[in-house]
Amino acid sequence: MDKGYDGAWLDRMYNNRARVADADERMQRWTRDSARVRAEHRCTLDIPYGNAPAERLDVFPAEGRGVPVLVFLHGGYWRALDKSDHSFVAPAFTRDGVCVVVPNYTLCPAATVPQITLETVRAVAWVARNIERFGGDPTRIAVAGHSAGGQLAAMMLACLWPIHDPALDARTVRNSLAISPLHDLEPLMHCPYLQTSLHLTPEHVRLASPARLAAPPGGMLYSVVGGDESEEFLRQNRLICEAWGGERVPLCEALEGLNHFTVLEALVEPAHRLHQLALDLLQN
Repeated sequence: MDKGYDGAWLDRMYNNRARVADADERMQRWTRDSARVRAEHRCTLDIPYGNAPAERLDVFPAEGRGVPVLVFLHGGYWRALDKSDHSFVAPAFTRDGVCVVVPNYTLCPAATVPQITLETVRAVAWVARNIERFGGDPTRIAVAGHSAGGQLAAMMLACLWPIHDPALDARTVRNSLAISPLHDLEPLMHCPYLQTSLHLTPEHVRLASPARLAAPPGGMLYSVVGGDESEEFLRQNRLICEAWGGERVPLCEALEGLNHFTVLEALVEPAHRLHQLALDLLQN
């Protein structure tokens, strides 16, 4: 990539709402479907995992005890959307015996991306300490995230958990799934569409870009992107395999026919390959 950075080109590459004609309609449907899920399914909402107002999470338990746990991290470029827009993810997994947790986090510009990453660490640490009372197995936590949530999902696999809390296992997160992820934040620092609210600095890029960090000592990351996404999202997806290698990233795919929004919807389609990949990581 040309390090001169063309801001207008980067805006075209990263402005997914402008690239996908029915993006707003799809996100409105996510919100409606999510409200219905919360009304019709067992859940415990707005549990605090930290002191900030946004540090809240929702738990959607499955039947039984000792079940695997999926922590789902929403996207929105760290500056938009809410856990309440993504409850629709839960039923496709709870029906398969998976406890689902959907956290919120403080949005930019009120927080930086590294600060959001640390909030997410606190959310996952809360899950590890408390999920047993919801039937989840704290030794079987996987994390999935979409777009900005994909960056967070990769960061959770790379987290040095005992440094955060000596009581936590080094493999607190067993595996992660990054969907349409942002593995290197440097281009976003030069993207006018985003930088006005993200306020990224070179230090933020260094601290919060998974592709700039050492490969985790254990676990697997599956990294996927819609085949119809921009050149930059396709490149971002490849970066993590190049950085961490095939042992840690055994699967790096562009899923044919999917864009930045339909790729998330594929996650909750039981027959779709992406849903099966998520179940594979949960069972591994």
